[in-house]
Amino acid sequence: MNKITFFTRFEQDILAGRKTITIRDKSESSFQPNQILAVYTNETDRFFANIKVLSVTPIHFEALSEEHAQQENMTLPELRQVIKEIYPQEDCFWVIAFELVD
Repeated sequence: MNKITFFTRFEQDILAGRKTITIRDKSESSFQPNQILAVYTNETDRFFANIKVLSVTPIHFEALSEEHAQQENMTLPELRQVIKEIYPQEDCFWVIAFELVD
């Protein structure tokens, strides 16, 4: 099974279904719809869930919208700030939509 990591601060939102997308750079753009991923914390590599990829869609930073922010359980300014903190040199991203699986 393939693996994906999230910062620990996002764990509860993922488990509660409040975070249903992740925005990643090209290095994580190869995931495919219907692929099951094991989810681990970035900081401690602790497993906490499995997710199923629903879609992988390219997007430019400036095209991020309120809808993306809602799917991330953030405001749009918060989302843009987080993305720039994680990927300060990038402008092209991939929106990975997902759902929890048992």
